[in-house]
Amino acid sequence: MSRAEAVRAANALGERWVGQTELRRGTVLMPAGVWPLLGLLAPAGSTPVQGELAQALGVPVAAAAERARDLLGLLRDIPAVRSALGVWTDDRLRLRPEWLASVPADVVGRLSGDVERDKPLLDAWASEQTDGAIDELPLELDPDTRLVLAAALTVRTDWIRPFSDYGALRGNGTDGWGRPVHYLFRVTSLLDRAALLETPAGPVTELQVLGYGDITVHLLLGEPEADPGEVLAAGIGALSQRHRRTTADRLPVGTTGPGLTVGTLRRYEPEDMLVTGVPQFTVEADHDLLARRELFGLGTLAVPSATEDRLPGLSDGVPPLFVNSARQKATATFGARGFRAASVTAVGMAAAGVGDERRPPYLQRYVRVDFGRPFGFLAVHRLSGLVLAAGWVTEPDAAVDPWAAMLHGSEEED
Repeated sequence: MSRAEAVRAANALGERWVGQTELRRGTVLMPAGVWPLLGLLAPAGSTPVQGELAQALGVPVAAAAERARDLLGLLRDIPAVRSALGVWTDDRLRLRPEWLASVPADVVGRLSGDVERDKPLLDAWASEQTDGAIDELPLELDPDTRLVLAAALTVRTDWIRPFSDYGALRGNGTDGWGRPVHYLFRVTSLLDRAALLETPAGPVTELQVLGYGDITVHLLLGEPEADPGEVLAAGIGALSQRHRRTTADRLPVGTTGPGLTVGTLRRYEPEDMLVTGVPQFTVEADHDLLARRELFGLGTLAVPSATEDRLPGLSDGVPPLFVNSARQKATATFGARGFRAASVTAVGMAAAGVGDERRPPYLQRYVRVDFGRPFGFLAVHRLSGLVLAAGWVTEPDAAVDPWAAMLHGSEEED
């Protein structure tokens, strides 16, 4: 139950985060990379700091560090996930041994105070822990930095049933991208992979794409006028059954939804058919957590004070610490064969075929789902429901003309 509590709390933070993020442009955020860092800091805070962090975390301060360790343990147990925690301190900072002992760090290092020397070491750690997806630690390091607390999180899964990749297909001319995009297609008889959600944002079409390693990517399409943050929040809420979800095999023939139609089709095989068209995409983001400091419980911690010790449980308070930088850098890619996502979150503290002419004998259910305008996605651990990544797609990959690519390749060979 402790892990389940941590999952609920981390998802709730993610739901609030997407609701406060500008999603008119493509982005990706990974709340599971932020929540443990806040949980590990909470018990060390002063009374005002603990109150703010408890509200952000959604769990009592007394349980915050334990739930953070539970979440980190869960991440380490997910086959498709790689996670790491790093702590680096300056020689001028005397950490309390009991706090450091409570932090399940993979790396405990030292800062020299020389930015030109320390930054490459931290960047190398970020790159190594994300297999090169994130090439630097997203931190504004300066000579006054006394402590760096960082979490790296990588998700890699291959689809159980890959998509067909034709690359050059441009849709039917009625989609909302305004330019040729790189579509991926898949046909399956499993209609329950698609569903219609009844949410405060209006109807939302959900498509679940299953990957190996216990990962499922949920694609979410709302009505054209729906708020993107509300669509993503609705998808997270549906994970805890807060919104009614009706799978496509139970929707009446004639039902329509965002990008979704349910009809019938005569076939030679006695199987239903779900046809999906999804643009291939890559999104990247660099989030300044201090821009939403109240959301993350950092309101007091981000204000320097020469006299007040905001983290009495972390160090001896000489000099008093404050959070001068907190950022997350993330990337996510959805392709024909799988999904990849990675993030590094860092908190820095400074002092202050052939046809058949016979009539097809079987009248089967036919469901079509097309993602022909901006949509959201969630990468979810199937067994626990933990949201590993959430994002919004506004600029999918451009369509590729295979003949032009072949011609270009042959010209280069010449």
